[in-house]
Amino acid sequence: MSERNLKDRAERHPEKAHKPDTPILRKPDWIRVKAPTSQGYRDTRKIMRDNNLVTVCEEAGCPNVGECWSQGHATMMIMGEICTRGCTFCNIATGRPDSLDVFEPGRVAVAVEKLGLNHVVITSVDRDDLEDGGAEHIAQTIRAVRRKSPATTIEVLTPDFLKCPDSALETVVEARPDVFNHNLETVPGLYPEVRPGARYFHSLRLLQRVKELDASMFTKSGIMVGLGEDKQAVHQVMDDMRAADIDFLTIGQYLQPTPKHHAVHRFVTPEEFAGYEKAAYGKGFLMVSATPLTRSSYHAGDDFARLRAARQAKLGLN
Repeated sequence: MSERNLKDRAERHPEKAHKPDTPILRKPDWIRVKAPTSQGYRDTRKIMRDNNLVTVCEEAGCPNVGECWSQGHATMMIMGEICTRGCTFCNIATGRPDSLDVFEPGRVAVAVEKLGLNHVVITSVDRDDLEDGGAEHIAQTIRAVRRKSPATTIEVLTPDFLKCPDSALETVVEARPDVFNHNLETVPGLYPEVRPGARYFHSLRLLQRVKELDASMFTKSGIMVGLGEDKQAVHQVMDDMRAADIDFLTIGQYLQPTPKHHAVHRFVTPEEFAGYEKAAYGKGFLMVSATPLTRSSYHAGDDFARLRAARQAKLGLN
């Protein structure tokens, strides 16, 4: 391979590194999970490989991959495996992405059908290199899944479309996902060091705008704790989310992927997570998942059923 090609490859596929080395803290007992070994895990992995699909489960090093994949639940990550952002918590590589694959929406739809999913979560890398941030590609994927598996409910976990026209968000909402998810990730005071390419109030406004475009669409957002935030800041984020009419809140423990990533400030106890959950329900969220191992797509199908039931109960339809 020529020197030029080597340089080009390095630019497109850089190391997943952001900061000087920081030792990784030993995980407490309530965080540890077993390595995946089940036949269901292997079957799911084969379907992903056969359809040349990327999953956030693997790219982000999710601790729940063994449990979820053993049940055939995989979170599809579209638009490539290279992100244009450099968030210090994230294990996805940063750099110059490849061109969009026009056949990817169809392959996602085939995988969803083969897995027999009742509920699917589709996420993506940030694509600041695209005029619409990849909104049309997300919409095409939603429509492809609808055609192939009309009974499957669809949850999208989108980028923030920070550098895009308003029409980008409208394109995704018009494709009618059942759940529109965009994670705030952390408290606003930590954005400069944890999520430097994003803007807290822009992300909050994005979720509020979804409700303005379609009041019936469920909205969802999540944060990680253990990054250095305090409880008061977490409660303020909850209040901000409710002011934006967000339905579903997830809170999970941040886990440092490598010594190059943002350090874990501390491990939040299960009792503290239970306190956050109680407080969040008190603030009016329809659905809350707050545990050390909570992730955006963890038990997403079961949680969606409870979310829908909670709305029906609130409206007196049960």
